[in-house]
Amino acid sequence: MRNIYAIGDLQGCQTSFEQLLARLPRDAELWLAGDLVNRGPHSLGTLRQVIALGDRVTAVLGNHDLHLLAVAAGVREAHGSDTIGDILDAPDCDALIDWVRHRPLAHLAHGHLMVHAGVLPQWDATQVVTLARDVEAQLRGPDWKTFLSRMFGNQPDRWHDHLSDEDRRRLTINALTRMRFCTTDGRIDFKIKEGADAATDELRPWFDTPGRRTADVTVAFGHWSALGLVLRENLLGLDTGCVWGGKLTAVKLANSPEGREVIQIDCPQIRDPFASAGGKKRSKIRKADKAEDAFKAAKAEKLGKAAERKLEKTDKGAKAEKIEKVEKVEKLEKTDRAEKGTKRKGD
Repeated sequence: MRNIYAIGDLQGCQTSFEQLLARLPRDAELWLAGDLVNRGPHSLGTLRQVIALGDRVTAVLGNHDLHLLAVAAGVREAHGSDTIGDILDAPDCDALIDWVRHRPLAHLAHGHLMVHAGVLPQWDATQVVTLARDVEAQLRGPDWKTFLSRMFGNQPDRWHDHLSDEDRRRLTINALTRMRFCTTDGRIDFKIKEGADAATDELRPWFDTPGRRTADVTVAFGHWSALGLVLRENLLGLDTGCVWGGKLTAVKLANSPEGREVIQIDCPQIRDPFASAGGKKRSKIRKADKAEDAFKAAKAEKLGKAAERKLEKTDKGAKAEKIEKVEKVEKLEKTDRAEKGTKRKGD
């Protein structure tokens, strides 16, 4: 196999990408796992640099790349955390968007299948490419904006052979660009974003579903930074959290795992995964050795306060009951004295 390096999510981290390129053979073919842009500081520069590499690059579309297209098409609002404004404001924006919407959703060659996120267990590699080509034709066509306006949503979340064209295309996009966990019958979960150890009895990482029909090829994917680097005989997980201060990873593809080469760049922390937590809460999360320790501590504190409130409530109740008894005794004594006084007057 010629020199082919599969590379994880760039997400606008141009400096890290340049450092990685400097360590790769100048004639190597580059397979990029999608999410070229967004979240990192240099989405425009990254995109232009990838385009400038010409035929050396095969880049599949990720969910952030599709989000860029949707915002450019005016069918979706930009998020406050987006860093795609420099692309949308660029004088060559139309040309850049045109290049992005002509990228594939899946790439199959040399016994390797690259997608951004994952594949459903019922699909074999040939079917993945067929489904991807159908979506690609829509994105490259004159009505791509209308097409994208109908493609965002979590339904249908399960594969079957009789989906309508629109539902089949939406499910294809969700599987190839968003999926992490699914059921054995192909229902996608959109909530769990933790690592593989967050699996349940019903939901498993898509690549661990029994009877997965793409097990006969090596699937390379990104999207799931919580996994870290995954190197199995027939699996390459490439998203190692570049934008979060992790690494940018390239893996040289080979006919056997022994022939692979891993090259990684240490990345600065561009985005803070705790940014949504403010003040004291954020400080507590950072100081906790593990998230579960923080959870247990919070739970214990909550239980402790609840027990204290219960004790106070019990104590107050006991005091009230005691006062009530005293008042009853005093009332009886008062009534008894009144009766005795009345009796003496009668005598």
